[in-house]
Amino acid sequence: MAGNTFRYGAWRDGPDPLAPPYDVRAAVDEVGERVLAGDSLRDVLRELVRRGPQDGRGLDELRDRARRMRREALRRGNLDGAVTRAQQLLDQALAAERDALRASNDDDARFAEAVLDNLPRSTSRAVEELSEYNWTSDEARGLYQQILDGLKREVVEQRFAGMKQALENGNFDGVSEMVEDLNDLLRRHARGEDTNDAFQQFMSKHGQFFPENPANVEELIDSLARRAAAAERLMRSLSPQQQEELSRLMDQALGDSGLRGQLGEMTDNLRALRPQLNWGRGERVRGPNDLGYGDAAAALGEIGDLDELLEQLSQEHPGATLDDIDVEMVERQLGRGAADDVRRLRDLERELSRQGWVSRDEDGLTLSPKALRRLGRTALAKVFDELSGKRQGQHDLRDAGAAGDLIGSSRRWEYGDEQPLDVVRTIGNAVRRRASSGGTATLPVRLTPDDFEVAETEHRASAVVALCVDLSYSMYADGRWGPMKQTALALSHLVATQFPQDSLQIIGFGKYASVLSQGQLAAIDPTAEKGTNLQHALNLAGRHLRRHPGAEPVVMVVTDGEPTAHLEDGDSYFWWPPTPETIRATVHEVDHLTRFGATLNFFMLGEDPGLQRFVGRVAERNGGRVFSPDAEELGRYVVDDYVRARRGRR
Repeated sequence: MAGNTFRYGAWRDGPDPLAPPYDVRAAVDEVGERVLAGDSLRDVLRELVRRGPQDGRGLDELRDRARRMRREALRRGNLDGAVTRAQQLLDQALAAERDALRASNDDDARFAEAVLDNLPRSTSRAVEELSEYNWTSDEARGLYQQILDGLKREVVEQRFAGMKQALENGNFDGVSEMVEDLNDLLRRHARGEDTNDAFQQFMSKHGQFFPENPANVEELIDSLARRAAAAERLMRSLSPQQQEELSRLMDQALGDSGLRGQLGEMTDNLRALRPQLNWGRGERVRGPNDLGYGDAAAALGEIGDLDELLEQLSQEHPGATLDDIDVEMVERQLGRGAADDVRRLRDLERELSRQGWVSRDEDGLTLSPKALRRLGRTALAKVFDELSGKRQGQHDLRDAGAAGDLIGSSRRWEYGDEQPLDVVRTIGNAVRRRASSGGTATLPVRLTPDDFEVAETEHRASAVVALCVDLSYSMYADGRWGPMKQTALALSHLVATQFPQDSLQIIGFGKYASVLSQGQLAAIDPTAEKGTNLQHALNLAGRHLRRHPGAEPVVMVVTDGEPTAHLEDGDSYFWWPPTPETIRATVHEVDHLTRFGATLNFFMLGEDPGLQRFVGRVAERNGGRVFSPDAEELGRYVVDDYVRARRGRR
């Protein structure tokens, strides 16, 4: 409308509402980069939600804020402020009473002074003894009653959020009736009865005491239990003497109305219904101010909520998900912006699952086959980047694979060729020949032998491939873990996409050897177990080769140490330096593979003299080759060797 003015400023209430949605593929690529660099898959996925993608706020920042708020709550004040305040009011009441008694000269006044002089030093016991005292001073009587009424009001207000207005006129009768009805509702709910109708009746009768307006009995119990647990923690945070003082004062304040017993029964009912809350652990809260009962319990309630929130944000328990985080509690403690951050992280996690990039098992998130294919493609792209300066398409066979797949190029036909004719290029040659000789490019076109071209094909004989990768801790310690993973994932993706007729098996070996899937390889973490059991790995490789007797056998070994373990009666026997038994067992498997016709090519990482001697002798025995690449070049060496070796020698 005319006359309206507007002011603009930076958005300050949570994430930018106009920000683009998360780039899920970018998040997956970020995870892939870290995994290929050697980081733990589960750690990287966990860090994604802890740090937050795209420079957004993650769980770590929210947890740091919660920790700061907890430290501030611990410095809020002294928890025994209710007793301290009672002592101050009692001192004021006794001073006023003594002033009044000094103005009187009768014996009753002197007797009253003697009573006051002999009061116990304990505040609660003094208040208890003065319960039947006949006050002379109206001011002193009012101060004494303020001790009882104030503490009673604070106790009840702490337990029920809507009590302040109801108690302004000192009407405790309605409170006692409400607590009695509440205990009846809690007992029925604990017995497993259907309490929906009873809850509605209770709220219709006493709803003014519950401004939080719980939707059902469970929400009512949650709210009440947190307050009751805070009150219990307050008592346990005090010293034994302070506990006794406060407990006696509360007994005096609540009096003979039965409310004290009803509140105790309510606490017992709530503890049975919500045993997982922190009912017993006290806190050392210190500060410059003396906190009243309500403020002290509120501080401990806030600390309890922050403790629960910190546990949820840590995501440390098995199977933890972002759905475990109570977003309403996050908003209550950390604000709306923090709650929006949690919702965005939830959306990212759900979007990763919805688009099929991650799946969940009992240990948490893991990459799906779809993501592993993308990871393998990334690894292979890195390898091909390194190969870009190398000559491609070399063919040892003259016919370049007559029974294979078309590769888009052609060459002049020669006698004996069996490749299919490239009809378009053949006719084009005839037309150009006729035009160059002065003829006209008209039909019919006559062909001569020199016009024929054949389409080249790639040799597609199948291969059976075993890639044995060293998983000993030295591979991780010396920075070879990431290149090893990248190499294996790249080769796996190359075989799956370019040579689907080949059969690849990745075998990891440390103290024992085992066959690894892509997912297991990506997620595998180093262990401190000692042993390089190449004998077991070669045994598994031989089994794999024998399952494909008609294919070209290819065995490649990536390792940084000589064999130090072998199997004896099914158990791994480790010793360093290697024993003759370990060497003989390993060479025995080499001979089996040699007789089968497989060539073993070793990719030796590092400069271990023992490894150099061992692989040199194996190469002489088997006829294979030995490579000594840098870790960063491992992928290029392995992929290039695979492409060459699969063309075969058998």
